[in-house]
Amino acid sequence: MTPAHDTGELGAFLKARRAELTPRSVGLPESGRPRKVAGLRREEVAGLAAISVDYYTRLEQGRVPASASVLATVAAALRLDEDQQAYLYKIAGKTDARPRRRRTRQSPRPAMRRLLNSLTSTPAIVLGTCMDVLAWNPAAAALFTDFDAIPPRQRNYVRLVFTDPVIRALHTEWAHDARDAVAALRMEAASDPDNPELARLVGDLAVIDPDFRTWWADRRVNGATYGTKHYHHRVVGSLTLDCDTWASPDGSGQRLMVLTAEPGTASDDALRILASWAARDDTGTETGPTAASKPTT
Repeated sequence: MTPAHDTGELGAFLKARRAELTPRSVGLPESGRPRKVAGLRREEVAGLAAISVDYYTRLEQGRVPASASVLATVAAALRLDEDQQAYLYKIAGKTDARPRRRRTRQSPRPAMRRLLNSLTSTPAIVLGTCMDVLAWNPAAAALFTDFDAIPPRQRNYVRLVFTDPVIRALHTEWAHDARDAVAALRMEAASDPDNPELARLVGDLAVIDPDFRTWWADRRVNGATYGTKHYHHRVVGSLTLDCDTWASPDGSGQRLMVLTAEPGTASDDALRILASWAARDDTGTETGPTAASKPTT
């Protein structure tokens, strides 16, 4: 059973931890003005954790409970070590929700894999819960990046949009697309707010990227399953692609994301070139623009 949380101790613990930090230690600029209290201000912790100052203030004052995802972002903002995280979750009554280890990695459904294998000239990716990249075809690797070279626990679509330089540079409208990705992740969070993997992902990105912190705090949501993407590939140049996503009917949360171009356009020609290079690279006869790999998990 999850213990009742100790709001007084929670507030005291958070105050003590932020008193130990300086703006420089968490990557914030020094204002040069004298500080009335030691350590970080509440508004600085709130900004790093992508939550409102009012919410963080009430959290320290014991006037509001915290979800696992909020605790994860606060723990990351305060640079808590493993023991401190364990204590934080215990006094907040969220001991069992602490993401101590990664869940068993999701596997693409056989039907999803068959669909992926049938798409030879069209970039396609199987996304799982939290928008993890579960599988991809050679055309997707040629368009985006060599997913096979990325450690499995880092293969998350939202994480890569913010942290992978190749994927980031691919998006000609990066801010628009990245904000949409955050909004889609926020929509997914509504169905499983205490998912420890989601909490870890949000906590990591909130510390790494100030844009993610801002957009996550905006609480914008996006459940769109189609749209248009504008890319600039370092080999084939500009592409305008339709992006459509189909959800698996079994309730697993898995989705197939497919990118297509209007027939006869320059973007269609570019996709054909990428698919051709990817297919040749897959057979070992020629090296393409990326180390494209077979559909994998």
